[in-house]
Amino acid sequence: MLRALRLARIVHAIGRYGLDEFLTGRGSRAIRLGFSIAYFWRDRSRPRAERLRLALESLGPIFVKFGQLLSVRPDLIPEDVSEELSKLQDNVPPFPWEQVAATLDRAYGRPHAEVFPSFTTVPIASASVAQVHFATLPDGREVAVKILRPGIPAVIADDVGLLHTLAALIEVVFAEGRRLRPREVVMEFEHTITDELDLLREAANASQLRRNFADGRLLVVPEVYWDWCSREVMVMQRIDGIPVNAVAQLRERGIDIPRLARDGVEIFFTQVFRDGFFHADMHPGNIFVRADGRYCGVDFGIMGTLSDGDKSYLATNFMAFFHRDYHRVAVAHLDAGWVPPDTRVDEFEGAIRSVCEPIFDRPLKEIYFGKLLLRLFEVSRRFRMQIQPQLVLLQKTLLQVEGLGRQLDPDLDLRRTAQPILERWMREQVGPRAFIRQLRDEAPLWAKTLPQLPRLVHRALSTERTERLERALERLERAQQRQVRMLFGIAAVLALLVAVMVLR
Repeated sequence: MLRALRLARIVHAIGRYGLDEFLTGRGSRAIRLGFSIAYFWRDRSRPRAERLRLALESLGPIFVKFGQLLSVRPDLIPEDVSEELSKLQDNVPPFPWEQVAATLDRAYGRPHAEVFPSFTTVPIASASVAQVHFATLPDGREVAVKILRPGIPAVIADDVGLLHTLAALIEVVFAEGRRLRPREVVMEFEHTITDELDLLREAANASQLRRNFADGRLLVVPEVYWDWCSREVMVMQRIDGIPVNAVAQLRERGIDIPRLARDGVEIFFTQVFRDGFFHADMHPGNIFVRADGRYCGVDFGIMGTLSDGDKSYLATNFMAFFHRDYHRVAVAHLDAGWVPPDTRVDEFEGAIRSVCEPIFDRPLKEIYFGKLLLRLFEVSRRFRMQIQPQLVLLQKTLLQVEGLGRQLDPDLDLRRTAQPILERWMREQVGPRAFIRQLRDEAPLWAKTLPQLPRLVHRALSTERTERLERALERLERAQQRQVRMLFGIAAVLALLVAVMVLR
């Protein structure tokens, strides 16, 4: 019953905001006519992208988060829709203190007052999945406590179920429904938001990122206090800082703003190319600046990971972009297997050039490499490139980092900051240093395998090789027998023909 009511609400939002305009497939004309009659009073003067954003906001936080995911999928939606959906904000009213206290008591199996001598009843932040309060541990340490929103798993399960239903309908109704892969998109969203429901997973992400930046030179990551963490509650070190977008306040504290912008770029590229593990939700609400000018990060529910192959692909592309070497970009895509092998390199190169050259003709401070990746994804769609989820996360994060950097310093030159990091990483991947590192990494395996080599070779020669040889001989014998039978058949036919000719 509840799901039927929720579905009715979605249909109402489609009609109210005129979203039936997006329908272009079989039978769409009749559906659009029905919506036009039922909602004759609706206002369609606003652009379609804005109406879509307003509809998602009216449907609640889960649909807002789904819209945020779509905003970074240029391979699926038009540019005007992508830009409008990027304005969606995940801010919802906090849930009441009574529910907070009940969750804490259940998580610890005792009254929360025995765990936290002091606990602020008013949250400092509230989102669709969880909210955060300040508290104090028995030993006096000040902490931030993140509590999962009560009942949110069931709400998400219901809404995701509806999204799966809508995805199936989209494949039928939309002209390009199958190409858009709506079911895969919903599955990706389900995976992402389900991960956010496990605060132990987020705590592990924070702990990993803290180890990666253990020196604290560029980035301060709060310490996780594992003894007080569970799937519903995460307790970490309290971080005091200034919101990164409060530029006037940062200047009052005497913080070097241009350096702050450069440090943000260095943090991002260090996470991507040194660690292959990066914070994938770096909007201003998750980033603070300490009084000494160092960055502080919070909210580690969404993290991106990259393989060595991903990092190599990205580094090659960034370096090629810096030098405007479009042939290298095209070849990198083919080598990575992300465009079909029958793609003509010269055609792909020409398409990339047509997109990039107008961008590079601008001053360097006006070039956004996040938008450049977005344009590249759009071009690649014509060549049947399958966009990798981890690259979508990275493109979204790069846009956030660049936007934040330019807000701090309009003259920020991302290339000047990023290029030395990329060049250093590429030097470490090839040459003597890379060879020595690979030998060091593989040494334990070789130390274990080498003494076993004679036995393994003997076993291979005595069993597998023998069995293969026997099977090959059997196949050869069967083939010879077929050939002999065929020759006898041909000989018999020839003998018959000769006999007929003689008898005549």
